[in-house]
Amino acid sequence: MKALFVLIAYLLGAFPTGYLLVRLKARRDIREVGSGSTGATNVLRYGGWQVAIPVMVLDVLKGYLPALLAVRLFSDYHLALLSVLAAVIGHCFPVYLGFRGGKGVATSVGGFLFLSPGSLAISLIITLIMLAIFRYVSLATLTGLLILPFMIILIDRNLMAFYLACLIFILVLIRHKDNIRRLISGTERKFGEKVDG
Repeated sequence: MKALFVLIAYLLGAFPTGYLLVRLKARRDIREVGSGSTGATNVLRYGGWQVAIPVMVLDVLKGYLPALLAVRLFSDYHLALLSVLAAVIGHCFPVYLGFRGGKGVATSVGGFLFLSPGSLAISLIITLIMLAIFRYVSLATLTGLLILPFMIILIDRNLMAFYLACLIFILVLIRHKDNIRRLISGTERKFGEKVDG
């Protein structure tokens, strides 16, 4: 039963929120625009706030709900950790879209909003400070996710959540490899820049 729950968490995480909302609004494949990601940042550049905000909220819920339900239905914290990881993997590699999805940030935020809200709050503050200073979403989010495991150890003293945060950081880092190349070359788009076409 718990293995089925983890599978359901993956399928929920894989639900292509950004892809579907951009399809409905603009009849366009968001994966063919900008960074090619189905996440809220790329949706914002192409579809604007009215599409990006629902995408962000729903992507956060994709991480939050599996953790919540694992604890409420099974009283199993380890299952909650596995479910969050499954949801993030689903968001990054959705079976519905040929395994071409988002970068896992909002879904990760949703998971840690349930698992480690205090540590997440500090991570998000650092993310916002980085975004305000440098205006690169990729740099800001990677910095925030890098800080998160250390905040979990300092505040929550939870080794399993620390390991999960490290795994998710590595996954999100891999998903941002193109952004990192663009940051190094100076061609990364700044926050608020729209995609032409």
